[in-house]
Amino acid sequence: MTVRSRQPKQLLLAFFGEYVVDDDPGPIRASALIGVLEGAGVAAPATRATLDRLVHSGILARSRSGREISFALTGHGSAVLREATDRVRGPHPFDPQGTGWTLVTFTIPEGQRTFRHRLRSTLTWEGFAPLRDGLWLAPGEVDLAGSLEPLRQDLPPNTVIAFHAREFTDFPIADSVRSAWDIEAIRREHLAFIEVWDDPGAVTQAPSALTVRMMLVADWLALLRVDPRLPREFMDEDWPATRSTQVYRQVHERLAAESDAEFAALAARSGPSRRTGPAGRPSAPSPTRSGAARSR
Repeated sequence: MTVRSRQPKQLLLAFFGEYVVDDDPGPIRASALIGVLEGAGVAAPATRATLDRLVHSGILARSRSGREISFALTGHGSAVLREATDRVRGPHPFDPQGTGWTLVTFTIPEGQRTFRHRLRSTLTWEGFAPLRDGLWLAPGEVDLAGSLEPLRQDLPPNTVIAFHAREFTDFPIADSVRSAWDIEAIRREHLAFIEVWDDPGAVTQAPSALTVRMMLVADWLALLRVDPRLPREFMDEDWPATRSTQVYRQVHERLAAESDAEFAALAARSGPSRRTGPAGRPSAPSPTRSGAARSR
């Protein structure tokens, strides 16, 4: 089985998106998060440093109880993760959103590099790629207002200009599409995902189902980010997106019950804020409400 490289940030965002964003379990202890990521091969110092960066970026909030430090999603962090879940949960995550093409141009001052990076990252997640200087292209009719909502507070008026367009017969867009996106590289990412997760031993990559599910979702989010949902006429009949989706859903379903139980136990140990079920037992997060685990 191929070993994939996963960054601590990818894993933590997958964890909070999968288990936390819609279930409000309360702050999660730093030691618990470190343990979950150690199962994925991430050393404790790397996890601590990444948690600090996520606090600095406004995704997480830090709290302290005695000597124990805990982390919870901020309102901004929840908005960012919820924006991603529509595609994660969607029945056809690699199909275009409607017909035609969405074009975007924007101007961000040089002194606002961090915000410019956030905007470009958001556009990339929505399937955009730079077509030429200052002009970005995405297939279909992208809900740009919804996509940019987490950035709205910091987005100056008239910064972004967007259009929905169609190509003219005498000016086919195929060459521009192949220039903007490396279609064969996208294919390789699908095949790599399938190679890792279609292996019967995939669910034993880590000592707990909770950690394996976090790794699965991190890989799935990375694949969704790479694949812009191009119309099928730009790909051949053997395009592997359908198989990637089947593999993801099968492995996720296989892990769901055990990983939910493990998370309920972890959240119960993190503090009294965890909701409890009958007889004071922690209630497991609902699989239908988890931020990255809803029925697809």
